[in-house]
Amino acid sequence: MKELLRTTDPTLIPYVTALLEGEDIALFVMDVHMSALEGSIGILPRRIMVRDQDLFRARAILRDLDIATES
Repeated sequence: MKELLRTTDPTLIPYVTALLEGEDIALFVMDVHMSALEGSIGILPRRIMVRDQDLFRARAILRDLDIATES
């Protein structure tokens, strides 16, 4: 799996998840439970991971919507 996106924005994760799942791109959100360690203040970023073969398509979808991805 490759990292597609890293963000501390709590609204961006579900938005990107809905977009990618709508295009049948499997994803995994990492670091979801880190808020327990940070005290729920949102300073640690969460990451969206996609399969290697879906990375190009996922980046293209987010680029079309002006959502910055990890390079």
